[in-house]
Amino acid sequence: MGTGNGMRIRSSFVVLALALLAACTRIVPPPAPAVPGTLAESAALAGIARGPAIASLGLGHSDAATALAGFRESCPKLLIRTDQSGLTQPGDWRPACDAAASWSAGDAARFFDTHFETARVREGAAFATGYFEPEILGSRVPQPGYSVPVYRMPPDLVRGWPTDMAENERVGRPPLGRLDAAGNFIPYYERAEIEQGALAGRGLEIAWAADPIEFFFLQIQGSGLLRLPDGSRMRIGYAGQNGREYVGIGSVMRERGLLGDGPGQYPGSMQGIVRYLRDHPEAGADLMRLNKSWIFFRELDTDGPLGALEIPVRREASVAVDPRFVPLGAPVWLDLDRDVADGLWVAQDTGGAIKGANRFDTFWGNGADAREIAGSMSGRGSALVLLPKGTVARLTGR
Repeated sequence: MGTGNGMRIRSSFVVLALALLAACTRIVPPPAPAVPGTLAESAALAGIARGPAIASLGLGHSDAATALAGFRESCPKLLIRTDQSGLTQPGDWRPACDAAASWSAGDAARFFDTHFETARVREGAAFATGYFEPEILGSRVPQPGYSVPVYRMPPDLVRGWPTDMAENERVGRPPLGRLDAAGNFIPYYERAEIEQGALAGRGLEIAWAADPIEFFFLQIQGSGLLRLPDGSRMRIGYAGQNGREYVGIGSVMRERGLLGDGPGQYPGSMQGIVRYLRDHPEAGADLMRLNKSWIFFRELDTDGPLGALEIPVRREASVAVDPRFVPLGAPVWLDLDRDVADGLWVAQDTGGAIKGANRFDTFWGNGADAREIAGSMSGRGSALVLLPKGTVARLTGR
C-alpha cells in the first residue's frame, strides 16, 4: 500500500464483496473470477502475444497528452527499476524516455505510435475497479471537535521473530511487532488498543481528525486530504502498518444479516455501512475494531498522492497494476464495458487486491465525482500493454 507509497495500501488490506461498493473510499472488491494467467508468476511466464497497431486504437488527443505527461514523470524510475514482469530491461525504455522529455503534447498520439507497440498478456481479458483520494476534516493541533489522532510511524514498531519460534520456521521476512519489557518480540498494538490510548502521550501525532468513521475509511484508503479549520488542506500518505490482520467489516455485516434488502437491514453499499455505523455508535465501534490493522501516516508536500513509483498519481491517468504482469511506468490501453475508463493509462501504482494478469485499478482524483466514479467502477473488457518497439519480437521470436 507500502513504505511511503500513498496509495499502495489502499488494496493491501481491503477485500469487500462487489455488492458492498457504491461511492466508497479505496475499498476494492475481490478479484474477478479467475482471469487466465493469474497463477503465473510473471507476464513473461504467462505468455504474451503481439497486439494491434497503436494507430488503430483511435487514441484521442487529450488522452494521449495526459498519458505522455504521466509517462514522462515515470521515466526516471523506469530507467533504473528492475521489471518484475520480465518483459523489459531499463535500457529498453531509454529511446522513448529521451524523446518524451521534449515531445510536444500537441503531437502526443504520434509519440506513442512512434515508440511503442502493443502486447496482450495471455488473452488480455481485463477487469478494472477504481479508487480515489478522500478528503475529511482535520486539524494540525488538538482542539474541540478534532480528537482522533493521526499517528506517524512509531519507533518501537520493528520486525523480528517471536522468541518461541523455531529457527527452521523463520522463513522469509520477519513479521512486524514490538519488544515487551522483558525483551520478547510480541505483536504490535491492535486497533482497539491504539484507540484506547496505547500510543498517547508519545508525541506521535501529526494531526487530528474530526470523525472516527471517516478516518477509519481513510486508513483503508491509505492516503487522503485533511481539510483544516482555515480551509487549507494537508495531504497525508501511507507510512506503515502495525502488522495486524485486516478484517473487512462489510463482509462481517453481511454475514450477520445487517446488510441486505430485508426489513431492518441496511443497503449493501458504502453509504449503508456508514449509516449503520452512525446509527449504532457502540456496535459500530466494535465492528471497526474487528479490523485490527492500523495505518500510520506522513505528511506529503506533493501535488498528488504518491503511488508505488514514489511519484504522484494523476486523475484519469494513473492505474494500479500487478507489477508481475505490467512493468511499472508502462502505458496501458483499456477498452471496457465502462466507457468512462476507456483509453490510455500509465501503470504507476500497485495494490494488494490488484493481483494477476489484466487486473487494474483506475485512479479518479479527489472530490465528490471522483468518489462516485471510483466507488461504482467495475469494468470488464480487454487490455493491452504498450512496450518499447522491438520488445515483442525479442520475447516471442516473431
